[in-house]
Amino acid sequence: MRALISVSDKTGIVELAKELHALGVGLISTGGTAKLLADQGLPVAEVAEVTGFPEMLDGRVKTLHPKVHGGLLARRDTPEHMAALKAHNIDTIDLLIVNLYPFEATVAKPGCTLADAIENIDIGGPAMVRSAAKNWKDVGIVTDASQYADVIAELKATHVQGQCKLSDKLRFALSVAAFNRISQYDGAISNYLSSVNFEAEKLSETYMPKRAQFSGQFNEQYVKVQDLRYGENSHQQAAWYRDLAPAAGSLATGVQLQGKELSYNNIADADAAWECVKSFETCACVIVKHANPCGVAVGATALEAYSKAFQTDPTSAFGGIIAFNRPVDKAAAEAVSKQFVEVLMAPDFSAEALEVFKSKVNVRLMKIALPAHYGNVRNALETKRVGSGLLLQSADNHELALADMKIVTAKQPTPAELHDLLFAWKVAKFVKSNAIVFCLNGMTMGVGAGQMSRLDSARIASIKAEAAKLSLQNTVVASDAFFPFRDGLDVVVQAGATCVAQPGGSVRDQEVIDAANEHGVAMVFTGVRHFRH
Repeated sequence: MRALISVSDKTGIVELAKELHALGVGLISTGGTAKLLADQGLPVAEVAEVTGFPEMLDGRVKTLHPKVHGGLLARRDTPEHMAALKAHNIDTIDLLIVNLYPFEATVAKPGCTLADAIENIDIGGPAMVRSAAKNWKDVGIVTDASQYADVIAELKATHVQGQCKLSDKLRFALSVAAFNRISQYDGAISNYLSSVNFEAEKLSETYMPKRAQFSGQFNEQYVKVQDLRYGENSHQQAAWYRDLAPAAGSLATGVQLQGKELSYNNIADADAAWECVKSFETCACVIVKHANPCGVAVGATALEAYSKAFQTDPTSAFGGIIAFNRPVDKAAAEAVSKQFVEVLMAPDFSAEALEVFKSKVNVRLMKIALPAHYGNVRNALETKRVGSGLLLQSADNHELALADMKIVTAKQPTPAELHDLLFAWKVAKFVKSNAIVFCLNGMTMGVGAGQMSRLDSARIASIKAEAAKLSLQNTVVASDAFFPFRDGLDVVVQAGATCVAQPGGSVRDQEVIDAANEHGVAMVFTGVRHFRH
């Protein structure tokens, strides 16, 4: 067996080469890697010795040669192929270890020039990877250090009298992984180059091109986490995929500790709850039903936050998704366990809390570790499928600060009202439009969501509060978009609100401001809306 090693990232490569040598595998390598292995006392042949042709063009051409690709592509079970190798004095290559030039890391660096990006486009590496992956029945292709251990384990298990091999199953899996890696690599190159606003007159080695926010072609790859029993409805098929490198603190990094398999709707609702609860710095609890927060609160403890959130809408909380941004202790667990809950998420659970849920075998417990400054860890882009197309936008990651609020009424909000307005505005951002959210003392008091009319959302929020036996007197209200007419404001004020936050921007803004002054309530403009469709 012969192995060709050509890696940019040399993590673990010396240890791998030593294991291969101990198994009797002959080693071939390129430039810097060959020197590294030779310095470790390993017998290694440089590619130039094998091809009889020196590396040239600053290393751009070194493995693009028939003695490399012939050795990788020849089918061992085809006599004509083997005869051609013999005629041209080409030996087979049975194992290829390659990782590519770090294009993605290079273009991610501030100040990356076009020249840097171009020079980090690997040519020989992908060509070899494709050759080996195509001929997977005869050649093992290793494209990531995480695969080294499995490869060595199989080679050791099959080692007999200096001979060893990989199983068909592993070679095929390695081939699939290799083609996936090439797809990711080419997609990254396409995304970068098709975002460049090329200016030929500025072309130089130090030229840093301007780049469009959205590239001319959008290429994204995802890794399947699991197949799902069905989709949004039982007649639909579904699967869950994650980003290649999921962000810390995101739903995709979660670990399910117990319970039934997550469903399509579980995952969608869990993400809504988790993203909402992450937006709070203090201890918070969010309860979501059908993608909308039906109860949100902050508290000194997880129990207090949950108890307040649950009060908002106990009826809708039945069978809901619950998220905490603090560890769940025994007291909070006992309170939650009294209700029917589909999914419970938190950064951690105490041993006593886990014990509480042992008998609730169907409750899905998700542990999602939150990094420091987790409020800023969010998707950069959002997508939505349309017929034969895709809508792509920057994510709505705007955070409102007190300084952003413009007071537009004669009455000034109190400090307590301003504090509650910030709370209400955070919640409204995660409520489906049209959204109206009543809050008081760090607790949602009524939530109106997803209506075609903002007026109806305001009425529904009031109805929800009445059903939960909550008074809306002296509450604050957040509206995710402007009031097009004064009637929506009239409804929330008549319900008991004394302070309102809305984006502003309507042609009838002054009419609504006049209505607020007439009612003697305070109103602030945020200058930004939060449509969520």
